[in-house]
Amino acid sequence: MRKFAPFMLALIAVGAAPLYAQETAPGACSTPESIVVAGNSRMDSATVRSTAGLSTGAPLSVQDIQAAIKALYATGHFDDVQITCRVSPTTNKAMLVIQVKERPILTDYKVIGADRVSPKDVKEKLAFPTGGPVDPGKIAKAIASTDSLYESKGYYLASVKAESTVTNGKLSMVFNVDEGRRLAISGIRINGNKSVPDADVVGAMDTKPEGFLWTRNGELDDATYAQDLSEKIPQLYASRGYIDFRILKDTLIVDRAKGKGLLDITVTEGPRYKVGNFEVLGNRRFSTDQINAFYPFGKAQQTTVVQKATGMIRRSYTNPLNTFDEARWDDAQQKLMEAYNDEGYIYANIRPVTERVPGTDSVRIVNLRWEIDERSPAIVNRIEIVGNDYTHESCIREQIVLAPGQVFNRNYLIRSYQNIGNLNFFESPMAAPDTRPSGDQGDVDIVFTVKEKRTGNVNFGASMGQGTGLGGFIGLDQPNLLGRCKRAQVQWQFGQYINDFNLTYNDPNIRQSRISGTVTAYHSQSRYTVADLGGIIRTGGQVQLGFPVPQSIYTRLFVSYGGEKVNYTTQGLLGTVAQACNRCWRSTLGFTAQHDTRTGLPFPADGGLQSFNAQFNGGPLGGTASFQRYTTELRSYAPIGHIGGSLLGGEPMMFIVGLSARSGALFGDPGPFFSTQSFALGGTQYGEQLRGYDEFSVTPNGFDPGSTQTTATRASFGNAFFVGTAEFGLRLNQSLYTNIFYEGGNVWNKPREFDPTRLFRSFGFGVATLSPLGPLGVDIGYGLDKFDAQGRPAPGWKLHFKLGQFF
Repeated sequence: MRKFAPFMLALIAVGAAPLYAQETAPGACSTPESIVVAGNSRMDSATVRSTAGLSTGAPLSVQDIQAAIKALYATGHFDDVQITCRVSPTTNKAMLVIQVKERPILTDYKVIGADRVSPKDVKEKLAFPTGGPVDPGKIAKAIASTDSLYESKGYYLASVKAESTVTNGKLSMVFNVDEGRRLAISGIRINGNKSVPDADVVGAMDTKPEGFLWTRNGELDDATYAQDLSEKIPQLYASRGYIDFRILKDTLIVDRAKGKGLLDITVTEGPRYKVGNFEVLGNRRFSTDQINAFYPFGKAQQTTVVQKATGMIRRSYTNPLNTFDEARWDDAQQKLMEAYNDEGYIYANIRPVTERVPGTDSVRIVNLRWEIDERSPAIVNRIEIVGNDYTHESCIREQIVLAPGQVFNRNYLIRSYQNIGNLNFFESPMAAPDTRPSGDQGDVDIVFTVKEKRTGNVNFGASMGQGTGLGGFIGLDQPNLLGRCKRAQVQWQFGQYINDFNLTYNDPNIRQSRISGTVTAYHSQSRYTVADLGGIIRTGGQVQLGFPVPQSIYTRLFVSYGGEKVNYTTQGLLGTVAQACNRCWRSTLGFTAQHDTRTGLPFPADGGLQSFNAQFNGGPLGGTASFQRYTTELRSYAPIGHIGGSLLGGEPMMFIVGLSARSGALFGDPGPFFSTQSFALGGTQYGEQLRGYDEFSVTPNGFDPGSTQTTATRASFGNAFFVGTAEFGLRLNQSLYTNIFYEGGNVWNKPREFDPTRLFRSFGFGVATLSPLGPLGVDIGYGLDKFDAQGRPAPGWKLHFKLGQFF
């Protein structure tokens, strides 16, 4: 691995050079008449003779010559030292010659090629003082130290080549570093395992051998490999009952010529343990039967939906009944601890005890015990909010469902944290709430730390979309008006086929009460090119009040009243009612019940939504038409995994499973308001969403294969609908979401015709983000139940753009 310049290849031989004497004068060299020094230029001769410690006239021995050579080498100034004797043939007198070769002086050096490993660390290993002689031994040691540095980073194939240039005794050096690539692991060999196959052991490791072609490079990372040895492999064995498992030895066998490495691991498995007795000590808050519900053994292990799906793809190992599984034991303890935390026992201590029963069998018994020190429940002493420079504290406290003097509840703490995050007034992710002891009575102080971010914005720009054509928008949005959580929004969207003006004001806590209020006014002029629907002008407003439901922090009831004036243009389908509806008026009284536990909005990461809405139009309220409209929406989201971060105080990428259902029914005759109050199904631009199908293609009379070429008709609208969706999504962050979905829906003429067994199905994928006008998304759906004009199946893809819809 190391290469040295020619001047470094001299062997340092510490031994006496032979004393050459004339045969005519035996013994003359033992008492030389003079001592001369040759080959020196920087160190004067007197200093050389003094360092050698040799003198004339005195008898010299081999040991004296050896000591002189060692002393001269020890100065570090010489590459070679030889001592010879010359005898004059005429006088028979001896002259001792000290022949030296001085080391060159290092004037400068540089390091080239250090990149993957910190160049600073490499230079520290190869640091040499300039202006002095160069010691080849120190250079070799420094290169070896650099090799070790690269090996510690996983670059076992790195090499350092030293090149030198000597001019007039001056040395210039260049250290060329060839970092190579990380060592590729060609295989992992497990020795000593009898019960757990090699494939299972390697499968539990993050370090993997290289795969076929480019599928896996097999690079060795020392930190990852160390974690495999200390955690991953022992956890695998402990999950199968081998809690006495040990790793005896691990060796890395490197083939530098091929750039490959073989990991050789020797283990001892020990006996497998089955679960024996189980007992609980010290419990008072929970009965023994309640705690036994957390005990993970003695019953068949429950399998989650994700585990079942994974098992269908890859066969998984199942322990024999009552086999001790350390991972399940630890997980059960954590769940029991969370149950105590939920009841305010945050200082409780649960000590898990595993007692091995002596024996000689290959399968042994371990008795289990939870020793519980419950202590006293914690009482919330103070709740502090830190970092809110603009937002009023009272506004934030409205989102906190804990109160001073209340028994601490971990679920309420998490919900309060999520509620504050849902405001979207603060930077995400928020720091996890801090709980710290207060006094010596077991009370607790809670601190929520927030960091303000800019909330109000003025936005404008151009837009282009299906159904709207080329246009633009101007908007003013302040969701935290005056720092009191009140929202004011003014928005004007204009374009080739649209001219919308909206004004909204929302107060979530009217006069510091739990009653919310919203006032909306709008003027909308739209020309729908979709299916040549026609044009509509709507002017109106709505007032809504929201009331909390006692004993429920997630449920609210809303009462609203709205009025709307409608005019139609003389084009398209809506033109057929233009004459019958000159300044038509719709008066609406609405009631809504909503239970919302979603978190991470606008793209939920957890929780659910259950909403029911009833609208009463006309009759005693007045107006052009009299009818009742009922809609309901059910949504549920569950996280099934995450990448990076933690679920509290972090913002990991999260995998989400979502289920939703939307349905509606209309009783009575909507008259000229059918285009906005009856239900149209298909697409995403108008009416009820059903991806994979064109707008108005799903009608009460079935699928319309000509909907992309023909115009919408009155028969395209129904008085009942249903849409169900299942999705699997990846929530990259609070502003970006992508998913795959499976969807089905239908529309019927009358509510009594509702038939959930006959749905038009689709599947596909989409991506959504936030824009100044709200969530913006693109979906590609594949309609499974489409057919052509001849009635032949014709499934196919459909691209959809969406703006301002939550999905």
